[in-house]
Amino acid sequence: MIINKKLLTVMIGILLGLILSSGQAQEPYRAATTSGNFLEIGYGGAGIAMGDAYVSVVRDLSSIYWNPAGLGYMTNSEFQVMHQPWLVDINTSYVGLGYAHQQIGTIAVGFIYTGYGEEEVTSMLMQEGTGEKFDGLDFSVSLSYGRKLAQWFSFGGTAKYISSRIWHESASAVAFDLGAIVNTTFLAWSDKPGDGLSIGMSIANYGTKLQYNGIDLKRPIDESPGEAGNFEYVPARYETQGWELPLIFRIGISAHALMTSRQRLTMAVDALHPNNNSEYLNIGSEYALTVPGFGVFSLRGGYKGLYMVDSEYGWTFGFGLLFNYLNNKALKVDYAYRDVGLLGKMSAYTLSFTF
Repeated sequence: MIINKKLLTVMIGILLGLILSSGQAQEPYRAATTSGNFLEIGYGGAGIAMGDAYVSVVRDLSSIYWNPAGLGYMTNSEFQVMHQPWLVDINTSYVGLGYAHQQIGTIAVGFIYTGYGEEEVTSMLMQEGTGEKFDGLDFSVSLSYGRKLAQWFSFGGTAKYISSRIWHESASAVAFDLGAIVNTTFLAWSDKPGDGLSIGMSIANYGTKLQYNGIDLKRPIDESPGEAGNFEYVPARYETQGWELPLIFRIGISAHALMTSRQRLTMAVDALHPNNNSEYLNIGSEYALTVPGFGVFSLRGGYKGLYMVDSEYGWTFGFGLLFNYLNNKALKVDYAYRDVGLLGKMSAYTLSFTF
């Protein structure tokens, strides 16, 4: 068991370069200038536990969110579901289904749902409540495709429909994701594809704006209340502003600092350029132990939001269990924990089946 010192040196050098480039981010950072921000929460327990440093690592169905190019490396079809209780009784969930074919690639569908719960309706005249309740929800439905063109290269894309509703008002948009993963032979432990340094990149949520509309925006107006004989109530509607989606560009690298027949230590770093915040880094690692006759046990850790201005993110941890059954079929359970500062502690639970 030998730690690859050359790999550690290269990873540290690349990490320092990304840190220096992030430190040169230009203001303004455009915080709180986008809508549909449930699209940047993070979905998939393994990626969350690694501090969201997953754009070059992902090879399972959570590629729908992190990088659709990862779908091209799937060898089995997969069903995946995740539940993630969020802050102030907000709940987020994700469901995905992918069909993998050796010749045509992987086709996948995904559904992300965020529910904001219910609140009482109040008004200036009825400040204790009108007896009504309002709710809010966001969701997206996506169709993804990823294909491995060569052992060293995969690409993928996602088309998604996004909807947001607050009581009687709603908005919708369409967006696209694009991604690529390159497996190099640099620092490779063997001739097996993927054993060397990997480079991943993706752009997410490039699309139209969300602009809310609904019956509560209609108001009757008397343009000349002091004049007799005019129209007393003229139908009018407030015009809302369109809001951009959270556009995110990710680029990352990952490599194995340790690899034996039963053990693997993976290190990863991602640099992110969002349109609604400062640039920042995510770093993560995963230790995987293969147990013959059982499956794979994984321990993960990371840090999200390094060098983000006024970040509430921080350390992340988690583990994963993969149980083998019926040859290449597997059941996967992943748990992730992260600290979001003033917003509290969050957990994510993911269950997957390969078939």
